[in-house]
Amino acid sequence: MKQQTWMISFEEVQALLGQARVIIADCRFWLAEPERGHAAYEEGHLPGAIYFNLDHDLSSPVGAHGGRHPLPSPEMLSKRLGERGIDRDTTVIVYDDQGGAMASRLWWLLQYVGHQGIVKVMDGGYSDWAKLGYPISTEQPSPAARIYEPHVRPDLVMHMKDVRERLGRPGVVLIDSREPARYAGESESIDPKAGHIPGAVNHFWRYGVDETSGRWKAVGSQREAWDRLVKEANEIIVYCGSGVTACPNVLSLWQSGYPRVKLYAGSWSDWISYEENPIAVGEEEKA
Repeated sequence: MKQQTWMISFEEVQALLGQARVIIADCRFWLAEPERGHAAYEEGHLPGAIYFNLDHDLSSPVGAHGGRHPLPSPEMLSKRLGERGIDRDTTVIVYDDQGGAMASRLWWLLQYVGHQGIVKVMDGGYSDWAKLGYPISTEQPSPAARIYEPHVRPDLVMHMKDVRERLGRPGVVLIDSREPARYAGESESIDPKAGHIPGAVNHFWRYGVDETSGRWKAVGSQREAWDRLVKEANEIIVYCGSGVTACPNVLSLWQSGYPRVKLYAGSWSDWISYEENPIAVGEEEKA
């Protein structure tokens, strides 16, 4: 994999607005208020942007297993993409107002279905875009539908049995992307069980975002952080609560020069849906 950045600045995004074969994807979503994202989109969004809902567009219906946001089937996702004017060669710019977490979910899904066109995550959220005076709109575009032909990359994803088989295997590093308190099992406000997958080390996904500016840290800074955790790894598996906020960590690892990264799609909420799976609490020794 060629080392690169998948981030794009406000200025670069503005230059692409209105261009043919470019789709802007608004992925704003609040877990506790699932309808708020679309309401925010209706109030204002980047000109030409089309809304993607995490629950309805970027996830399959919840079942007994698979976690709180199961991966959409390639057929379902391809239908949603095509309805919004996206085919495999379309340039897609994704954004949210959650530090890149929701936008990175769509970014990763496009990698998963073998997207050939450019996919970029806007460096900074909608609120900053609006505050800085960049153009906003309330018009809801209806681009011509296209056919999206997926070329699924199963090498990018892992499921529960895959993870269980790798527990304790030398050279495998398991990254938990949740807040430190949730990782350690000190608190859990979302899922019914607290703790982490045994052997996992913690790297909160927001560590890649500058707290002051809300922009992503420089690639060099991100790489230094990852080097301390995964430099000797043969395989890297990343998870979070439901396979969403792990995606910005996958993006950060990729652009830091670590291509051997797989997403545990169901993540913690899937792991604990199997009663026999072990759970650890507290801190793990650094990998």
